Amino acid sequence: MTSRPGTGQLVYLEDIAQRRLLAIIRADGPDRALRCIRTLVHAGVTALEVSLTTPGALDALARARSQCPPGVLLGAGTVLTADQADAASAAGAGFVVTPGITPGARRAAANGTPLLCGALSPTEVIAALDLGAMAVKVFPAGLHGPGYLRELRAPLPEAPLVAVGGVDARTAPEYLAAGAVAVGVGSPLIGVAGTTDTPQAYDDLAGRAAQFLEAVAPGRGAGRDRRQETR
Repeated sequence: MTSRPGTGQLVYLEDIAQRRLLAIIRADGPDRALRCIRTLVHAGVTALEVSLTTPGALDALARARSQCPPGVLLGAGTVLTADQADAASAAGAGFVVTPGITPGARRAAANGTPLLCGALSPTEVIAALDLGAMAVKVFPAGLHGPGYLRELRAPLPEAPLVAVGGVDARTAPEYLAAGAVAVGVGSPLIGVAGTTDTPQAYDDLAGRAAQFLEAVAPGRGAGRDRRQETR
């Protein structure tokens, strides 16, 4: 039997489910990561994860936290260790994302930090929920496609799933229709903006953000109905 997340986790789950799109930022430094955040927020993306594979990721998070308007969800991704989980919270990360049930995931769960925990198999999904994750990051979702999420939800209808890895603007509605509460998107959204500091790169990023926001808009997938199940 899977455990239900605590109150804080449920609030964050509802917030992410309402947004339906989680931007995953990987950049070659904190300044470019911050510019990506600013561009995305200005374009209307309000749930963002900065991967700790980005040099200076926590600096970017702390600066973004002080600059972004209320209502923007900022999290730390690729959290592997307990120390990283603690540092992410100290930098102002509102939630933590892990690629699996890592020591960082366990520390976040123990601290009550909203946790999006990576998993792929049914056994891993159940273990992530038992740990207390607010939702499970099905990764890499593109390995099996939207139909796999539908199959996962057959025995686990209440499991909140976020599809990550191999999701693009064309397939995002398909993952939502398959039962994902949201989709997480990295390089198909960010493109070269994380490594190329030019006006064109950020203009293109804003354009892709608009495409993804249109793709995940209510009515394009089953996210509206699925959110009711998380309450």
